Parts: sequence; C-alpha cells; structure tokens
Amino acid sequence: MELLEFLKKSPTAYQAAANIRRMLSEAGAEELFENEKWELTEGKTYFVMRNASALIAFTVPENASSFRVFAAHADSPAFKIKENPEMLAENSYVKLNVEAYGGMIASTWTDRPLSVAGRVIVKRGNGFASRLVDLDDDILLIPNVAVHMNPEINNGFKYNVQTDMLPLYGNASAKGSFMKRIAENAGVQEEEILGYDLYLTTREDPRIWGPEQEFFSAPRIDDLECAFAGTKGFLNAGRQEHICVLAVFDNEEVGSGTRQGAASTFLSDTLRRMMEGLGKTETDLMRYISGSFLASADNGHAVHPNHPEKADPTNRPVLNGGVLLKYAASQAYTTDGVSAAIVKDICKTADVPFQIYFNRSDIRGGSTLGNISLRQVPFSSADIGLAQLSMHSAYETAGVKDFDYMVKFAETLFA
Repeated sequence: MELLEFLKKSPTAYQAAANIRRMLSEAGAEELFENEKWELTEGKTYFVMRNASALIAFTVPENASSFRVFAAHADSPAFKIKENPEMLAENSYVKLNVEAYGGMIASTWTDRPLSVAGRVIVKRGNGFASRLVDLDDDILLIPNVAVHMNPEINNGFKYNVQTDMLPLYGNASAKGSFMKRIAENAGVQEEEILGYDLYLTTREDPRIWGPEQEFFSAPRIDDLECAFAGTKGFLNAGRQEHICVLAVFDNEEVGSGTRQGAASTFLSDTLRRMMEGLGKTETDLMRYISGSFLASADNGHAVHPNHPEKADPTNRPVLNGGVLLKYAASQAYTTDGVSAAIVKDICKTADVPFQIYFNRSDIRGGSTLGNISLRQVPFSSADIGLAQLSMHSAYETAGVKDFDYMVKFAETLFA
C-alpha cells in the first residue's frame, strides 16, 4: 500500500510537503515562487510552496472557466520541542522540554520509542535556508509513572504536559549533545542553527492487519491520508474541464491562523496570481469562483466498536464504508443541499460508496478547513473525509479500501 510508505516518510508537515513536492516535480509540474513574477501557459501544471509546509498545485486546461479544489492539511498533533530544550533531572537524567501542538491523546505517546523530526533554519548569503531534520532513530521515551506510585492511572488520570509528558533523552553524560545530533542530521554546524521547528515523532511502522488485511494502522493518518489521496487523484486525473487545484495547508490542528494555514491568503493569493499570469482580470476570477467547488477533505470518526453510543443514531460510518460526507448545522462543516448533491454525483460517477457523518446533537464536534478557507475565497463547498478510529492517537486506524475510494473521488473531481 503506497500510502504507508508516504506516512512513514512524512513525520512532520515539512517532510509531507517535501514529499508531495517531489511527486509533482517527477510528474513534470513546474515550481513557482511567491517572490517572482509568474508567466503561465494553459495546459501546464504548476505548484507553489509557503513556509516549506504548505503547498498549492494547479493545472489550467484551455477554455476552463471554473475551479475544482481539493483541500487537506499536512500537520498532525504532536509535542513540539522548545528552545533550550535540555533539562537535567536528579543529576542523573537529561530530558527535553516540550509543549503540546494540537489536541493529541497524550497517553498514547507514553512508553514507546520516539524520535525527532522537523526543520532547522540557517543563514545562507543574505537570506535564510530551511534544512529538513529526521533523526529516524530511537532516542527518546516518555515513561509513565508505575501504577504502584499512581494508583489513579486507570481512573481518569489527567496528564500534565509540563510534568508528565517530558521525554527522557539520556543519562547525565548526554547533556549538551541534543542540538549537536540535530545539526549533524541537518548537515550543518550547531552554531549555524538560528531557529528550528522540531517535533517528537513516533517510531512504530505503519501496518496492514485484520483477518482479510482490511485495516491499517499508522501515525498521522489524520490528515495525511486525505492529503496523499488528493495528490494521487490530482496527478492521475485528465483535467479537461476545470482549473484543478490541490491545496495542502499547515496548522489545521491549531486553528489554521497562520500564513500557511487555511485562514491565510495563501489560496486567494495563488488564485489571483494564477489569473494574472494567464492574462485574466479580477472580474474573471470572481466569475470563475461563482461556478466553482471546493472539497474540504479531513478524516472523520467511524462508529467505535466499544462505544457505539458516541455516534449519531441514524448516521453511523464504518471503516471501509466509503467517502464521508460531513454535515453540521453550525456550519463547522460547510456541506449544504447543493454541495451534498455535487459530492454524491461525483461518487456515483466514480463508482465509489459514500456514507453520511453527523456528530451526535449533544456532542460538540470539531471544525476543519472548509469554513475557514471560505473566509478568503467564497466557493461552494462540502466537507468530506474518510472514517477512522483513534483520531489524534499516536497510532491511528483506518480502512484499506477507503483510501482507494478517496483517490477515485479526487480523480473524478478533477476530471
């Protein structure tokens, strides 16, 4: 399963974006840069990156007059390493100082080998350069307190990030070596590192399992499964009728309010510059948007086998049941009658099943990319995704068939 290799090689949004960039480049797409003038040709495929963690790709067929957009995100909940991370404990251990990025299930990060990935920033000439980091080695672990010392551990214990979730790095002799290890991995000198965005990463490989090999488990299924499926669909599609746009944002797990998040102008900036590069006007852009559609793709919850009461009474998605169509009266999900009809029609054309997702009416659900990105570009939009279990765990579970369903959906969206 090609997805599993992508998940393994994408420990943070920086590696995920770099891997999608490589896929697009190998397929012949041309990279654009925000600080350069764009001169575009109809029929070609282009992409642009922002912050090395978000990416937008697009293809402009001749005579197209509307957009088809598939949006996902590349970040996942994790623990981010603070500046001056090393902490000496009991004059015997070195641990690292971390903070929470997003809403993870904290307990799932304990008692398992961990590593570090992300990026460092160094000065090169008159500017700054990003260097990817992926230690890809077992160097950390967050130890639980034994049940003998914490008898409440199985009675609703609340983990405190500042005290309970700091990873053990080594004995006292390891003091001062962490950033040296990071610099070596990045291929730079320690003193050259002027900034960094580094995260703890899990080390367990993705696996397919089940009596019929019907399930798979891995870190970061939410939302790299949709991001990778969208990329595959974008590259496989014929792209004859619409301006096709693949948008992979960062920072969804912390609200999207960054220059590379869905709340930023990244999408609107790219669309405006695209139209300018094709000799189109602002009026043309508004006209194209009025007939366009955005699929906001982010995974949702399957009915839990041990807690079916958590699901809506009449809309109960399952693993391997097809593409999720997600609704919320609060508009946390943007699906309405019109956009739902578009999704169902795409599924019918693609010959893939779909299933309906609602939160229970007495449980507040989360939000995702759709309603945030529409603040910048007023597309008709629906929220979709794939069903999974253990969302925001360090090791999540989903259905093998569903990934192929989403690839076919994206191919048909972009047809």
